Amino acid sequence: MGTARTAPARASAQASKAPGGGVEGDLGWSLGVLLRAYQGAVGAVVGAFPHGHRGYQVLTTVAHGDQPSQLALAAYLGIDRTVMTYLIDDLVDAGLVQRQLNPADRRQRKIVATAVGTRTLADLERRVREAEDVALAVLAPAERDVFRALLRKVACEAREASAGVDPCEVVGEVLVTSAPATAHRRQPPAPGTSPRP
Repeated sequence: MGTARTAPARASAQASKAPGGGVEGDLGWSLGVLLRAYQGAVGAVVGAFPHGHRGYQVLTTVAHGDQPSQLALAAYLGIDRTVMTYLIDDLVDAGLVQRQLNPADRRQRKIVATAVGTRTLADLERRVREAEDVALAVLAPAERDVFRALLRKVACEAREASAGVDPCEVVGEVLVTSAPATAHRRQPPAPGTSPRP
């Protein structure tokens, strides 16, 4: 007697048989759907963090990178420098980062993670990874690693080609355009009223 397939296995089998035509074969549609699933899973983890996912990415870049100044950090992440100022202010107020003089150029202020920020990030990174695994549950662990590597390769190349574009604005546009078209659906009439023509 055969064993029942798990939901991820069934979904994977269906995806492998999906024809190239139709919306399922459109890369933009697939990215939009995946992005919404990612936002739902990871948003629950970083939602209470200062500035949410954007703040989390800034702290990650500060802790693991070596940007010489706040301006360089903003340029690297594609975030408007004015927005970055407010964002860093809030991370400083939360005790997660500090502005320090850059010993290589004392005209610059380098953003560094505090001990609290480092501990907070370690916990968040673990929880974000678990949430990502939920969003990618249809893939086996080895497939997730390959998917992440390929996506990172494409994203890094695309980032170089679209320097100066705020990635958060792009994400917002994708989420809006890929959202189910429910906003303009006519609502059913209330009980006891006549439907509108």
